[in-house]
Amino acid sequence: MDEVTGVVPLGGGLVRDYVALAEIELCGELIIAASAAQGRLSLESIDKVLKVAEVCTEPGAGPAGSLRSRP
Repeated sequence: MDEVTGVVPLGGGLVRDYVALAEIELCGELIIAASAAQGRLSLESIDKVLKVAEVCTEPGAGPAGSLRSRP
């Protein structure tokens, strides 16, 4: 029988990945919003759920010229 290496023992150390936990929480919020919506979520609705604040970086770019590029 071959030896298995690189496996974390069960019940051993507790490893927390806070970024992954935050991403999972955000995905859950999106799932809840999508299930409550009638139809597809708009980009604005998704931004609201994810608490994305728009920041205008270019003069004259308007409210959409910021963190995300929109068509």
